[in-house]
Amino acid sequence: MSTPNRGLAGLWRSGDPLIWITGGALALCLIMVMGLVLLISVKALGYFWPKDLQLIAELDGTKHLANIVEREKIPNPDGDPKAPERYRVKLHEANRGGGNNVDFAWLDEDKIASQERPEQALVIERERDGDYHGFLREVRDNGQVVKSGPDALQEVYARLPEAERVQKAVMKIYQNDIGPLASSQQKLDRRVKDLTAKGLGDSPQVEQANTEIKALQERIKPFQAEIEKQLASIKVELVLNDVKGNELLLPISEVVRIYRPHTLGFFAKAGVYLSKGWEFVSGDPRESNQAGGVFPALFGTVMMVFLMTLFVAPLGVLAAFYLREYAKQGTFVSIVRIAVNNLAGVPSIVFGVFGMGFFIYWIGANIDDYFDLDRPTWGTGGIIWASLTLALLTVPVVIVATEEGLAAVSRGLRESSLALGATKFETTWRVVLPAVMPSVLTGLILAMARAAGEVAPLMMTGVVKMASDLPMDSHAPFFHGSRKFMHLGFQIYDVGFQSPNVDAARPMVYCSALLLLVIVLVLNIGAILLRNHLKKKLATSAV
Repeated sequence: MSTPNRGLAGLWRSGDPLIWITGGALALCLIMVMGLVLLISVKALGYFWPKDLQLIAELDGTKHLANIVEREKIPNPDGDPKAPERYRVKLHEANRGGGNNVDFAWLDEDKIASQERPEQALVIERERDGDYHGFLREVRDNGQVVKSGPDALQEVYARLPEAERVQKAVMKIYQNDIGPLASSQQKLDRRVKDLTAKGLGDSPQVEQANTEIKALQERIKPFQAEIEKQLASIKVELVLNDVKGNELLLPISEVVRIYRPHTLGFFAKAGVYLSKGWEFVSGDPRESNQAGGVFPALFGTVMMVFLMTLFVAPLGVLAAFYLREYAKQGTFVSIVRIAVNNLAGVPSIVFGVFGMGFFIYWIGANIDDYFDLDRPTWGTGGIIWASLTLALLTVPVVIVATEEGLAAVSRGLRESSLALGATKFETTWRVVLPAVMPSVLTGLILAMARAAGEVAPLMMTGVVKMASDLPMDSHAPFFHGSRKFMHLGFQIYDVGFQSPNVDAARPMVYCSALLLLVIVLVLNIGAILLRNHLKKKLATSAV
């Protein structure tokens, strides 16, 4: 018995079991991470592929034109265990509107009498009320029938580009012409209201403001007339029928995309897939963020991360340099380091409360008072305050990573620089800082990864469900730090947990989550490549 025991003890002393345990733990972590990424990717990327429509007839004669999105076993906890298993399918019937607010339904398979794939069945993506499944009967222009029957779809394809051009032209007029004038009018209206509330309704200031308001209204009228003229040029309507016999008149201006899935080949479906994917990345949201694109949220996320990086990099690096290079090591510095390390464990919502109280209610409100602004501008949530809050949230990571890099820079390197006549500042700026840059980038990588996924602090400092304007645009001063913004992390929370139509919103949750992962990955890869370049360039780097 002693020989096996000695063999087992020797095996443990050799360290091989620890290698297996640590390797197994790493493999398990990688499997879980890759499994999560794979699940999100499959659920997200499959959403854009055009799905076939099934015409399903029940035994009682009820018909459904829908996609079959899920199949599951019907639970039977109290039934006969020998009874045959029963299944049901989830149908995406669409066609919301007109009193129908539910476009998903479950149907037991044993109630299905027949199932077929009608070639004339259409999928229409609408600006409102989601998709529509049905059949195109005719196309009307200003009330007159211009095409009917199977060829009516070609008429729709021929008229859609003009409708899209008009919609873009109208949107451009709203954004570039009417928008700035309407914003100026709103400011004047608020000024008149404030002066009236102070008992100055008959003052010259109010009279001047009313004169300016009338002038702005006169300037807006030509643009409104142009919009009416543009919209009057597209009075095309689609006459549609569903399988239940209901008729729908759909203006062509509300059609986002229309196709017959059963007549599309692989490459045609791939074209629809790419079109949907591009719309998701570059378009604006529809249906309370349940459809359309996420460009405002994508733009807000990336811009917020860059602003946060601009704030946290100098703040964290300067603090780390002071603690390591200039401060006298002692009890006070030790306490500061302990406090910095503890800050990394503070819940993010606490930073959100601090950011709201310090940046918004104190600094922002004082700015509004100092410049005598008519309404809260800086004293309310905005992207600049959200970025500063996240900078404070992530600054401990940058400080710790930079300090570790400074500790690894050899003392001889500093002394060599000083011996050659360089000053302390020149040594720090030209010798130590370049050597520690890879460590700084390591801290920034970790900071960006955490900041991109934070939601709780943003909910208190500037993020909103819908933002009509981006924080940066073509109007002076181009960057608007006081504007509220959209964020992918908040959109995932809002669509996933606040949506009244969970089944319709679920694909957008997966797509937004995948896009957020891609953003974090791209930002990290860029920083890692820069760090590796510096590591090769600087032989004295600690990373």
